[in-house]
Amino acid sequence: MYRRVSSSRFIAFATIGIVIVMAVFTWVMYGMAQRVFVMTDIMVELNQSIKSMVGTQESMTADIHAMALKFDTMNTSMVKMNKNVGDMNTSIAGMSHNIETMSKTMQVMTVSVNRMTRDIGQASYAFSQPMSYMWGNPFPF
Repeated sequence: MYRRVSSSRFIAFATIGIVIVMAVFTWVMYGMAQRVFVMTDIMVELNQSIKSMVGTQESMTADIHAMALKFDTMNTSMVKMNKNVGDMNTSIAGMSHNIETMSKTMQVMTVSVNRMTRDIGQASYAFSQPMSYMWGNPFPF
């Protein structure tokens, strides 16, 4: 049996078998290393994407905070504007009352001016033709 094991044909086949098994093992390990390399590349890209996403979220947080401050300012302005509109409404109501009073006063003044115009007309007539005015009109004034 020693002769068989130590024969050159058996050693050659055993060596070829070992070389083939080692080649297959090396090929499998190389394939696995390639997959690990690709996975590492993907993980690095994922890390960069996560960093970018975190930066975007931080920027969004700052923008939302600034927007909240603007909303607070806008709310304060709206409250002031509401008060000013209320004051303006009160002023307009007062102005409307004053215009109504002025309109009534103008009506009274128009009536008075009409009377005054009629009286001036009668006085002018009386001065320009005193005789016909006094005897032609039973009630001169």
